[in-house]
Amino acid sequence: MSERAVAVEPTLQAAATAGLRAPAALALLLAVLSAALVGLGTAVGALGWEPLWDSGAAGAILWEIRLPRSAGAWLAGALLGLAGAVAQGLFRNALADPYLLGSATGASFGVSVLLVLLGASPAAAGWAARLGLTGAGFAGAVAAVLLTLLLARGVQHTLRLLLAGVIVGMVFGALTALVGFRHPEILRAMQAFLLGTTGFLGWSATGLLAAVFAACLLLGLACSPALDALALGESTARSLGVPLAATRTVLVGVMALATGAAVAQVGLIAFVGLVAPHLVRAATRPTHRWLLPLSALVGGVLLLGADVLARWALAPQELPVGVLTALLGGGYLLWRMHRRPA
Repeated sequence: MSERAVAVEPTLQAAATAGLRAPAALALLLAVLSAALVGLGTAVGALGWEPLWDSGAAGAILWEIRLPRSAGAWLAGALLGLAGAVAQGLFRNALADPYLLGSATGASFGVSVLLVLLGASPAAAGWAARLGLTGAGFAGAVAAVLLTLLLARGVQHTLRLLLAGVIVGMVFGALTALVGFRHPEILRAMQAFLLGTTGFLGWSATGLLAAVFAACLLLGLACSPALDALALGESTARSLGVPLAATRTVLVGVMALATGAAVAQVGLIAFVGLVAPHLVRAATRPTHRWLLPLSALVGGVLLLGADVLARWALAPQELPVGVLTALLGGGYLLWRMHRRPA
């Protein structure tokens, strides 16, 4: 080995170590921030701040209502952040978001149909109706994704898949509007779903979200080398031996499952899945092995932080959390556009 190679080798090793250290440090910071926000969300109620060590009725409210709500909000945001990173890697488009395959409008249509059948709001009809609305939202999201895959004739062509998702989203959005027009009595009940809410999250919903998140994260990490290869182009990925059809199938499944589960539990939350990967890339330049979990952490922090702010800003009134995420996420993207030269 030449002297020059010996001199360069430590430099390359130091660069590789620094590249790994930056995402790891960011992950640690986000994990600490997530834990702090869960504690903060558990302490913040309609009457302001309450100590976490209360016992009796106050303690039951803390540990049986606010804690699962805070943990569930974080998990829903993490699923959206993960799905957003997968979508942007799969479609190789920084403007891709988890709702590209029509899952959001499909879930809205499923919820609107069930509300017509129930004739009651989810809050008034009790936990059974709420469970039915969650199932209807998930079923509508899955139906929209399956229709998108049918129109796209599978997952072989990314552009066809993208266009089919846009078309299916428009169709299901129109159907939801038509149901609301024919049955205006459901519009008030639909408002909570369309604006996003974490108020119905309990331990059962949190456990479901945790299981879905673990499965989606493991599948996404297994496909992370293929996403890195896809970033170089489909022909390059194919030449590297990446099974494109199988990879796309798994990634579309991850997107659909993560988005459908989150939307079914908390409604339509805007911008979290779109902004989370951008924030990660602004802080570091990771491969998808780091980008996927970091985007999940950022998504959880964003949604839980917005939820805490929604509860605290106008207490005892509560703002729709989806409105806050849209304002914060849209404001961040406008700021980035303003800073970027033309």
